[in-house]
Amino acid sequence: MSIKRRLFYIVKYSFVVYSVYYVVGTLFLRLLKFFIKPDDKLILFSSFGGRKFDDSPKTLYELMLKDKRFGDYKLIWAFTNPDEVELSEDRKIKCDTLNYYVTALKARVWITNSSIERGLSFKGKNTFYFNTWHGTPLKKMGADISADNQSFKGKTKNRCDVFLVQGEYEADIFSRVFTIEREKIRLIGLPRNDILIQYTNKYQLELREKLGIPVGKKVILYAPTFREYEKTEDLECKLTVPINLEYWKERLGMDYVLLFRAHYEVAKSMEITDDDFVREMSAYPQLEDLMIVSDMLVSDYSSIFFDYSVMHKPMYCFAYDYERYASERGMYFDIRDYISATDNEVDLLSMLTKGNDFEAQEKSNVFQKKICDSIWSGY
Repeated sequence: MSIKRRLFYIVKYSFVVYSVYYVVGTLFLRLLKFFIKPDDKLILFSSFGGRKFDDSPKTLYELMLKDKRFGDYKLIWAFTNPDEVELSEDRKIKCDTLNYYVTALKARVWITNSSIERGLSFKGKNTFYFNTWHGTPLKKMGADISADNQSFKGKTKNRCDVFLVQGEYEADIFSRVFTIEREKIRLIGLPRNDILIQYTNKYQLELREKLGIPVGKKVILYAPTFREYEKTEDLECKLTVPINLEYWKERLGMDYVLLFRAHYEVAKSMEITDDDFVREMSAYPQLEDLMIVSDMLVSDYSSIFFDYSVMHKPMYCFAYDYERYASERGMYFDIRDYISATDNEVDLLSMLTKGNDFEAQEKSNVFQKKICDSIWSGY
């Protein structure tokens, strides 16, 4: 395991070490702020703590590029590995460098779906912090997570100026667990999801052709979440799903294509081999594309259910470890009460091969209307 990875883990989960990091780092950056001139036309973007170039921040970034009002603005992205992202050098910086913190201190606006301050507290009073977040919580978040699983040891306050949500359900949760004033929460949906209700059949067909999906085959999107309590020797999250892909191929290969999309926390530990049935799509940049081309969704306890439900397609919960997950991480409600669910592979494949599963689709519709009570409710 790399020294950097071990240090990150210790800082993130050790109360004593994190406390020292927080006090020293915050003090240094607040002092540094006195020597930095703010730039009213600098906007800093970040997605999933610098791991990605996607999600709602990218949607907003692309809209700004097309808007002449931002023609003379500096739109800068922060990445953990900037060399892996195809952006011009003047539009990207590396996280956790002096340049990163200087840029964050100079920026008039922060746009992110997670956090910018890297576990510290240095937001200036003139910095506008716009947080789109990255989904609706099914699993417990922030202050609701058990102390053993909390990262940055209880520092759950989100100092944003605007925080986007999709419904009252999550507004209540986020305002409590992140200590966000309700007037800062905007119930307008997530920018990344606009395409899910706006796409056309033509666009869907173009995406299927782009991804090489044979005409006439149905597409299953399998997108499980991670288990932070399961770690590799390098302290990376891992995921061991009890499925036999050869069995899946035998049962479904003639009529289906399976798009396997692992959570970014576990993608590196997955060993999925592409063939004419299974497509390993964890590194594919736009999750929304995979949602659009698919005919149905299989997940476990991921927030993807809330987003996918706006398209009114069948959804299935493969809850093979529900009791352990509910105990170790905790959930706000039992997803199995709302959508078609099973805890074994044989039953799951039987559900998937029903053809047009009207029962699963109707459950998805009810779930969307009852839980996702946002602006999408009319669709």
